[in-house]
Amino acid sequence: MASHWYPVVEAGDDFLTSAPFRYEHSVETTAPAERIWDILTGEQLVDWVWAFTGLNWNSSRPFGVGTVRDVTLLKFFTARERFFRWDEGRRYSFSVYEASRPGLRHAAEDWTVEPTPSGSRLTWTMAIQPTSLATPLIWVSSPVIGLIQRHALGAVRTAVRD
Repeated sequence: MASHWYPVVEAGDDFLTSAPFRYEHSVETTAPAERIWDILTGEQLVDWVWAFTGLNWNSSRPFGVGTVRDVTLLKFFTARERFFRWDEGRRYSFSVYEASRPGLRHAAEDWTVEPTPSGSRLTWTMAIQPTSLATPLIWVSSPVIGLIQRHALGAVRTAVRD
């Protein structure tokens, strides 16, 4: 747990399309949409995705709008997230409201699960507006952020085959 939290201004739907840094990737899987949803609402991502090193749901089930969780990336950065959309079994969206390190003005994500004839499609959209001091870091890191996102989705696809 961080000893100090830095406030992040919460964002909504508009930000997911207008953010200065936006990353969107999808993966097709043979797993049914219900299985992918179970993964997204559980704790398995930390077992499969090397960049996710901690996940703690701070709200009780059933989850929905207003649910809060902490996600740690690379044992270095923890984001506190509050869900502003929860379409059970299909889609959720959240905004970061606190971070363990400075540098974020706004951050939000959208995760969508769609059934397909052969299984399902998982789409992950990440939207970031860093502070002016952190903007060069995010700009330089953008290829790595995209790579981590693609790797994470690939890890989910591989894991659901097991």
